[in-house]
Amino acid sequence: MSGVLPGLAFSDEPIAFTPTRAAGLQRLERFAARTGRHYASTRNYDFGAERRTNVSALSPWIRHRLITEEEVLIRVLASHRLGQAEKFVQEVFWRTYFKGFLEQRPSVWSMYQSELVKSYQALESDPSLQLTYSQAVSGATGIDCFDHWVTELIRTGYLHNYARMWMASIWVFTLRLPWELGADFFLRHLLDGDPASNTLSWRWVAGLHTKGKTYLARAENIEKYTNGRFSPTGLARVADPLTETADHPRRPIAPCNAPPSGPYLLLLTEEDLSSADIMPHEPAGVLGLLATHGRSPQPIGEAAQRFTKDALRGILASTDVQPQSADDWSVPILAAAQRIGVRTVATAYPPIGPVRARLDRAESKLAEAGVLLHRVIRNHDSIAWPYANAGFFKLKTKIPTILASLNLLR
Repeated sequence: MSGVLPGLAFSDEPIAFTPTRAAGLQRLERFAARTGRHYASTRNYDFGAERRTNVSALSPWIRHRLITEEEVLIRVLASHRLGQAEKFVQEVFWRTYFKGFLEQRPSVWSMYQSELVKSYQALESDPSLQLTYSQAVSGATGIDCFDHWVTELIRTGYLHNYARMWMASIWVFTLRLPWELGADFFLRHLLDGDPASNTLSWRWVAGLHTKGKTYLARAENIEKYTNGRFSPTGLARVADPLTETADHPRRPIAPCNAPPSGPYLLLLTEEDLSSADIMPHEPAGVLGLLATHGRSPQPIGEAAQRFTKDALRGILASTDVQPQSADDWSVPILAAAQRIGVRTVATAYPPIGPVRARLDRAESKLAEAGVLLHRVIRNHDSIAWPYANAGFFKLKTKIPTILASLNLLR
């Protein structure tokens, strides 16, 4: 039966994903009171792009740290006790978990990248696969919900979390497409496209993250949790887990540095646009570098590109600096350091992904030129990531401990 759920009054509320810190804080303030019982009871429903009163939709701002996880937790725990907002708090920590897990198993990301290239090569030699893929990414599969979500994703850069899970499941088990191509499609278009959350979520659906455990999209489930908006047919009835022969050994979290003590160049990236807050004093200059194009070998969606670029541009608005994009980051970093006369560059510690890859490649060239790179990690990450070395349950049980360590519990 369609229509709104009993006892809930929903009004049309399209979200303007304005890529500013002010907009993120405003959305947080509007939603904070709903993070208790309301969120827990309605969060699984996808009412459509016009009705997002049941979910926070804060992920685009958090992903780029226009607002931080700590700020979100502080505001939520000011309105609710931890037990009341438990479900919402756990959702905040899912992103932390994925980042910490991938940080300790970087081969998952490198293998995904190599397999993605192979999957695109396979499209060129398999007309049937190419046709199915083309239908999927253009929203022409004939599966009503899937096609709608493809259009919504491309247009808005955002999808409800359950829509993402349903889409991934249909992609893998009904359309029988390589999961890497689906993960790439999401990463190219999502405003909150994140290497860790995206890659590991797709692997979880496919049965690779938690070995043997898959997620099957069921027509009756979709009909229920879209409030009768969709009634898909032809979905797979079984979801046999994918397998891989590769092992992904756990590695130590890469070392970070203390904040700089003298004059430095502040490097802002799309991984952490609030990183000035974790530095000990004002920088001698600022540089903003983009790596959005490094998400995929294919073109990045317009919405995702625009959000990230405008977010960085907004942070740099008080300076005369404009965002730059390059593959070899040593060139713009050395040029900026020379221009302001410093030999130290500081940036927020970047997790596994395009930003990290560019910094890793640049660091030796910076050192050869006598420029020291400081990667400064946030307390939230340094405290929580070590618990992300297995399944989410281990980190979940430590949430009160982590919050206490961050002085966030009342």
